[in-house]
Amino acid sequence: MTNKLIQGYEVVIGFETHAQLSTQSKIFSRASTTFGAEPNTQACAVDLALPGTLPVMNKGAVERAIQFGLAIGSTISERSIFARKNYFYPDLPKGYQISQFEIPVVVGGVIEFFLNEEKKSVRLVRAHLEEDAGKSLHEDFIGQTGIDLNRAGTPLLEIVTEPDMRSSEEAVAYAKELHKIVTWIGICDGNMQEGSFRCDANVSVRKPGAELGTRREIKNLNSFKNMQQAMDYEIRWQIEQIEDGYAIQQATVLFDPDTGETRSMRSKEDAADYRYFPDPDLPPLAIAPEWVERVRSEMTELPRVMATRFVADYGLPEYDATTLTQSKAFAAYFEATAKACGQPKLASNWIMGEVSRLLRHFDISIETIPVSSARLAALIQRVHEGTISNNAAKQVFELLWNASGDNIADEDALSIVDSIIEFKGLRQMNDTSALEKIIDAVITANPKNVEEYRAGNSKALNALVGQIMKGSQGKANPQQAGDLLRSKLG
Repeated sequence: MTNKLIQGYEVVIGFETHAQLSTQSKIFSRASTTFGAEPNTQACAVDLALPGTLPVMNKGAVERAIQFGLAIGSTISERSIFARKNYFYPDLPKGYQISQFEIPVVVGGVIEFFLNEEKKSVRLVRAHLEEDAGKSLHEDFIGQTGIDLNRAGTPLLEIVTEPDMRSSEEAVAYAKELHKIVTWIGICDGNMQEGSFRCDANVSVRKPGAELGTRREIKNLNSFKNMQQAMDYEIRWQIEQIEDGYAIQQATVLFDPDTGETRSMRSKEDAADYRYFPDPDLPPLAIAPEWVERVRSEMTELPRVMATRFVADYGLPEYDATTLTQSKAFAAYFEATAKACGQPKLASNWIMGEVSRLLRHFDISIETIPVSSARLAALIQRVHEGTISNNAAKQVFELLWNASGDNIADEDALSIVDSIIEFKGLRQMNDTSALEKIIDAVITANPKNVEEYRAGNSKALNALVGQIMKGSQGKANPQQAGDLLRSKLG
């Protein structure tokens, strides 16, 4: 759904995202966080809440929270407090979750991204540290539920936005940008299938200018596709309810990907329902400015900083630069190509166009692309020199893609490209006299188009150029052909 009124209603969306931090051990114990172990083999005495056990803060988890705060321009609290969030589920051994409430470790910040070439920004309220609960297993038992406490105590950073998003597309674009940031700086592996990056969408609708409507929270959206479908269904459902005269009741809902529908799970709790109070077993978390500055000095170049550099160093539009920094590997592929061919804008166009098209078609990532940056650069170089047309170059690129196992060194990239061009007969016609003969023949054979062009119909020229390209078997340079044609027609 696009960012506009839907049946006269404005959509309002806020997000809460749980990013599993990339520590080897849990947030308050030394138990492993490795995914996929046998149930209940990675839950130690602290995770099981056995009497007499006490939590001990994982410094690595705090450092990753600091990294995130610095990446999005947040304020890092010099002093933050852990609290007990009280609720009762079978997979929560203590009967409460250790989280943060009044003073989180990260406050504020902004996530910026593009949606259909329009720059958007979403404000963050906070990002706080907390422990994960265990997992209830319903599908493995008939008439019973199993409990796996391996995840209990896994470190999470919960990232909470303001209700700034106005469409499901905008919300998904935000989620993708957030996913990019946490994986780029290495604080989360971003594996949505394994639950490392889980999003909750708070969705409401209202008439323009009215107060915020009652929200319903869609829990645990674990793919961008499900995210969009769930929000679109929820938006339609809420509008239909209101139009039928019903009031929206605050609730937590689940999305069923099989039916494409959301269904209510329970009434939505507010903060007061959790009876937060400071955890007496954990002292306040003190983060010295020196610690923050050390983390800042050790951080990798951030995507927004790299995008700014791409604009300054390569003269790219901001949209291109942001798209090319969608991942470290994507940015590295572009930069290697641009440096090798000396044509950064052409490199950007090719990577955002033909390269991305084939990556989507074959459902692979840039890390496993079969065409090296050196070979793409060689192809772009020949296009820039006029040796080959852009359309013919696409044929060469597909052949390069399919010839990935040829074991020829990239030092010979230009000779590889040249051999394909010659073998397929794709070299552009640079013989002006030969091209003029074809143009003269086209003018003679198409008097009606010539007359229309001379009468002021510029489209007739395109038809003539098309005939020239046909007559040259696609080897003529379209720009050169058009210039020569105009000069002959006067």
